[in-house]
Amino acid sequence: MKATMLKTLGVSAIATAAVFAGAPAAAEKWDMPMAYSDSNFHTQNGKAFAEAVNVATGGKLEIVVHGGGSLFKGNEIKRAVQTGQAPAGERLLSAHQNESAIFGVDSIPFLATSFEASDKLWQAARPTIEKTLAEQNLVLLYAVPWPPQGLYFNKEVNSTADSKGVKFRAYNAATARVAELMGMLPVQIEAAELVQALATGVAEAFVSSGSTGYDRKVWEHLSHFYEVNAWLPRNYVFVNKQAWDALDADTQNIVKGIAMLAERAGTTKSQQLSGWYLAQLAANGMKVQPAGDQLRGELEAIGATMSGEWMEAAGDEGKAIVDAYKAM
Repeated sequence: MKATMLKTLGVSAIATAAVFAGAPAAAEKWDMPMAYSDSNFHTQNGKAFAEAVNVATGGKLEIVVHGGGSLFKGNEIKRAVQTGQAPAGERLLSAHQNESAIFGVDSIPFLATSFEASDKLWQAARPTIEKTLAEQNLVLLYAVPWPPQGLYFNKEVNSTADSKGVKFRAYNAATARVAELMGMLPVQIEAAELVQALATGVAEAFVSSGSTGYDRKVWEHLSHFYEVNAWLPRNYVFVNKQAWDALDADTQNIVKGIAMLAERAGTTKSQQLSGWYLAQLAANGMKVQPAGDQLRGELEAIGATMSGEWMEAAGDEGKAIVDAYKAM
């Protein structure tokens, strides 16, 4: 998969040029913790990015990916990079919405529900995200969306009345709020801990893409997936500013160029896999279907409430992002 992605990224020409230019031997080594399993497409994309950087810089910058929360747990990664414990890392952007509402822009329910819309929203939001991260001693490299989010349950759910009291795995402020508004009980659980939570009854439902369901084989614990296309959250890759500033300009430009290609390759892969993941859920016995009219209507009302709450919390910056997005 990595070799194919490297070709997709068009890295061969960059790498060849760097090698023949006589780039020096390894001078910098970056550990890059990632929260999701090595088999997940985000982690695979991150490894392809790292390999491309290693090759294109002729070994001047070596990036080593540590998947599955093996170096730092998901909720530790951003802080580890900010403080220089790790030079680079990847995290779910909206996991930091409690720090700034801006980080939750990709999780406003029913604002951007397709890959095309998600790309436009990211274009509108990226400058503000970059500025906010810079204030936190971080440099943004790239971001890749997950497939559209749907609802996983261990029973048939036709309305929010059917979900009341269910223990719901939350992964950010938006998913916790969805749970509250649906009458469920939110429980904060990292992806690496999801299977155990389902197996022990700590969680009985969650919202995520088909990717998470497939990676974690949730059909062993849950029975229904409802397609609602609520939003497409993004994972983003970022670097400690001091580590970034220690690179020379040529190396920075190589990393930026490969990061741009990695964002596009990862997005394309996410889109290609979106339907395949749902087919795999169904093939393994889950009932995969669109939300019924009543549930859909209730979810859209919840989305309207949450959109208003986000706009109020994000203030003028948030309004400017949404206005720019809607004008595209």
